[in-house]
Amino acid sequence: MTLDAAAVGARIVVRHETGGTGPSGGPEMTDVIGHVRAVDETSVTLELRDGDVRVVPLGRIVTWKRVPDRPVRRRHAVAVDPEELTRITSRGWPAIESVALGEWELRSSGGFTGRANSVAVTGSPGLPFDEALARVTAFYAERSAPSLAQVVVGSEDDRRFAEAGWLPTTGHHGGAVVQVADLRPPYDVDPEARVLDVADDEWLARYGRVDDPAAARAVMQAPAQVGFVAIGSPAVAIGRVVVTGEWAGLSAVEVRPDARRQGLARRIVATSLAWAVERGADKAYLQTMRSNTAALGLYEPFGFVDHHDYVYRQPPPPR
Repeated sequence: MTLDAAAVGARIVVRHETGGTGPSGGPEMTDVIGHVRAVDETSVTLELRDGDVRVVPLGRIVTWKRVPDRPVRRRHAVAVDPEELTRITSRGWPAIESVALGEWELRSSGGFTGRANSVAVTGSPGLPFDEALARVTAFYAERSAPSLAQVVVGSEDDRRFAEAGWLPTTGHHGGAVVQVADLRPPYDVDPEARVLDVADDEWLARYGRVDDPAAARAVMQAPAQVGFVAIGSPAVAIGRVVVTGEWAGLSAVEVRPDARRQGLARRIVATSLAWAVERGADKAYLQTMRSNTAALGLYEPFGFVDHHDYVYRQPPPPR
C-alpha cells in the first residue's frame, strides 16, 4: 500500500528507523501515530494528538497502516499535565519567532500578546537555571523587548523564578486561568455565523486589541486549522477557534457593547465548538482573566472547568 497524497487526513501508525542502533545491533525503530497532514516525494508530515508535528522521511519507513480515527481510550482534558497543556496552547497561538532552549520555548512576535512574547517554561532548559535566565534576558534584549516568563502558578518553576527575584507582572497581562472541557456534541451551528480562514479587517476591528495588524495576523492565522467566526455585517460578535491534534482552542470572543446580553457570545462559542468537532477535536481549552466573571459564566454551561493558572514573571528592576 503506497503512502501518498491520498492518505492526507487519515490517522495512521508509522514504524520507521530513527537512524540509531537498536539493542540487537540492527537499526533502531520507533512508532508514531497521527493524522497525515502532507505527503511529498521525500516525507510524510503527521500531526499527533497533542498537536505536535512530526516529519518522517519516506526512506526510513518500514511499515505503516491506517488506524481508527479516534483512540479506543480517550484522555480527559483535566488529566493532562499543566506543562503539556502549556505546550498545546502555545501551538494554538504560535509565536512569529520560536526558539528552543531545551524544553523551554522562547517566543517573540513584535509585542502582540504576552503568550507570543514570553518564554514558555516547561520541562528543563537543558542547562543550569542561572544560565537559562541569562539566555532568556539576552534573547529579549536583542529584540528590544521586555523579558517575560510564563510559568504555572504554584509549580516548581514558579518557585525558582521567585527565588531568582523575578516578579509577577500586574494588570491586564498579569496572567490567566486556563480552563478545559471534554467536548460532547452536538453543538448548534448558528445559521447567521460565518467562519473565515483569515482575520479580515472587519474581524480585526471588532477584536480591537491590535496595534500591528501584520503581527496579529501572523500569530492568529499561523495554525493549519483555524477559523475566525463572526456574526453580523459589520460584525457585532466574533471569536477564534483553532484545532491542533485532539484539542480545540477558543479565544478572542468579543461582542459589540451595545449588542451584549442577547446570546451572541454563546452562539459564537457553540459554532466554534461544532467547527472544531468536525475537524477531530474532542477536548477544548481557553484562557481568560480570573477576574472576568462574565467570560467564566459564558463558558461554564459548555462544561469548562479550571485546569491551572499561569502568571508572567519579569526580572527584578536594576539596582
